[in-house]
Amino acid sequence: MAPPSALRAATSPSLRDREDLSLQLAPRHPSLYAAAIMPPALDHIDSWIFDLDNTLYAPSAKLFDLIDARMGAFIMRLLDVDAAEARRVQKQYFHDHGTTMAGLMRHHGVHPEDFLVDVHDIALDRLTADPRLRAGLARLPGRKLIFTNADADYAARVLDARGIADLFDGICDIRVTRYTPKPDAAAYDMMVAHLGVDPAKSLFVEDMARNLTPAKRLGMTTVWLDNGSESGHRDHLPDHVDFHVNDISDWLDNLPQPLGIL
Repeated sequence: MAPPSALRAATSPSLRDREDLSLQLAPRHPSLYAAAIMPPALDHIDSWIFDLDNTLYAPSAKLFDLIDARMGAFIMRLLDVDAAEARRVQKQYFHDHGTTMAGLMRHHGVHPEDFLVDVHDIALDRLTADPRLRAGLARLPGRKLIFTNADADYAARVLDARGIADLFDGICDIRVTRYTPKPDAAAYDMMVAHLGVDPAKSLFVEDMARNLTPAKRLGMTTVWLDNGSESGHRDHLPDHVDFHVNDISDWLDNLPQPLGIL
């Protein structure tokens, strides 16, 4: 059985009411106490789906700052505006459309490949291999998969830089979803079809809380990696979060072994 501290670490805000209830149930109803405090069992999971940026590396790496800078420069050239206006447009489109690219496509007719190739042309020397993350991922039974609003070429480079590329069995990128980004529900339908997963047997890890809502509606188990990434709390719906964690390696290390047996 995992230690109580591990159970608490794996418990999401949407389950905290259960903890309060468990304190009332514990003295006279031990079996109900156990059901109230334990997070969802994971022994049924056969597909572990991960977001990429700010999920499989920490926001402190500031890799996305480099992408942000290239997006700003792209918008400055496209719209002939200064840096401040470019940043305003970039962030507004990101919040309103899921990605800056989606907003540029809709409002300015930008070809997505021009944007993707340009903004992801960055050095990855800010990333290093992470043996602890690798060990945690390697322990997971079943397939490990990527679902990202970036492109697959960039995703493969990031996974390689982190020393975990060989652990993953597939990538669903923005091209697969026909340039439709998370959290658009259509992107999730295309991801499920492309990766061949059963949502009821799938778990999705994301740093953006709003991107978990469509996954939960499909029946997936959801993990919100609340690690301080930009706008990570936006449109957070606690009922759509099964696990609320702050560090992905801590969470992986605290998963019961074998999974589903506490």
